[in-house]
Amino acid sequence: MDSVWTTDAVPAAQRVGYWRAALSEAVVPMRVTPRERGGPFRGRITAGRLGGVRTASIEADAHRAARTPTLISGSDEAYLTAAVQTSGTATLVQDGRHTVVGEGDLVVYDTARPYALDYPERFSSRQVQVPRRALALPEEKVRRVCGMVLDTMGGPGAVLRPFLTRLTASAHAYTPTEAGRIASGVVDLFTTLVASAGTATAAETSRAELVQRVRDHIDRCLGDPGLSPESVARAHHISVRYLHRLFEEEGTTVARLIRRRRLEECARELTVPGRPAATVSEVARRWGFANPGHFSRVFRGAYGFTPRQWRAMRDLGRGARG
Repeated sequence: MDSVWTTDAVPAAQRVGYWRAALSEAVVPMRVTPRERGGPFRGRITAGRLGGVRTASIEADAHRAARTPTLISGSDEAYLTAAVQTSGTATLVQDGRHTVVGEGDLVVYDTARPYALDYPERFSSRQVQVPRRALALPEEKVRRVCGMVLDTMGGPGAVLRPFLTRLTASAHAYTPTEAGRIASGVVDLFTTLVASAGTATAAETSRAELVQRVRDHIDRCLGDPGLSPESVARAHHISVRYLHRLFEEEGTTVARLIRRRRLEECARELTVPGRPAATVSEVARRWGFANPGHFSRVFRGAYGFTPRQWRAMRDLGRGARG
């Protein structure tokens, strides 16, 4: 049976203390600092167990939760935690890494070492905690993966993210025998995830392949006026935040890339010799620009000429050759 902690019936002045105690029972002891001091605070935790594996679904208002050396020294059990951010955002700090966690992201952290989670807005998270003693993993591999957003587009991360989310909602429904078997499977999957995620080359290759798939998708869909960062993220089953993070490393944004590629195709078509003359508006619509006036402005901003001037230069060049 699941255990539930909620601030709903707790007097406002006692809610932060209640939440601190709830985290200690359901997750691990943490130091809690609300974002709005003296303001209302609401939170709910639903926790379950599958043998030695613990699950928790957490929803709460903005706050910072820190696992300090003092709290660690007073704890009997250490866990490796996998958490999926199901709404809102967080910043995870562990082992010198400051990682922004967006909706849909999967992160891992170790309760045996100090860490902090800063939630700037109301959020929800689903997490599974596996005892460190159950994981036959060297310390260096665990440290390599903690405090990072892990790849969920392929490999064990793609399996663990939806499995983790379902597991936190259904831990109470299994018999002890079923729970023990599922817990063993979670430990095996967790071990595989940490071992594979520790390979930087594999992670970099996966990211590069995803970026190329996104670029190919954009090129195929340039003529769709609805092409946007949101539609690109949906097509690749990733969050918009993660999509933006991918292209930050590319030195551009998805919106800029879409506009640049559309302008390049329009410029190319307007200068193709021997092509039947289409109006500038027709060319703009063919490549996803719904508003001719907007198209003319951004084209001039990019090339220094209006689309008509650009086409006229093609015609002048052809006349000179003739």
